[in-house]
Amino acid sequence: MNRTLLAAIVLAAPLAAGAQVSALFKDADLALGEKLIAEHRCSACHMRRVGGDGSAIYRPQGRINSPGALRGMVEYCSTELNLSLFPEETAAIAAVLDRDHYHFARKP
Repeated sequence: MNRTLLAAIVLAAPLAAGAQVSALFKDADLALGEKLIAEHRCSACHMRRVGGDGSAIYRPQGRINSPGALRGMVEYCSTELNLSLFPEETAAIAAVLDRDHYHFARKP
C-alpha cells in the first residue's frame, strides 16, 4: 500500500461520530480541520520525520500533555512550514488531532 493511500485512510478514519473534544476546541470546525490536514499533507510530513505511517509523532505521554500544548504545536508547525494558518484554522486542526489521537476530553 503506498504512503499517500495509507495517509488518506488514516485521515478518513476518525473516531465514532459524537466523539468528545476538549473544551478548548468545543467550537472548532472539525470538517475544516480534516480538510486542512489533508490539504497541507500533515501525515506525509510526519512520515518523513518519524517514519512508518507517521502516527508515532503523536505521543500523548510526551511533551504534548494538554490541549493548549497541542494547539501550540500546531501553531509551531504552521510557523515552521510558513502555512499562515488563522487562529480558527489552528484550533480546527488541533481539535481533529485531539479527537483522533490525544483524547484530552476523556482524560480525568
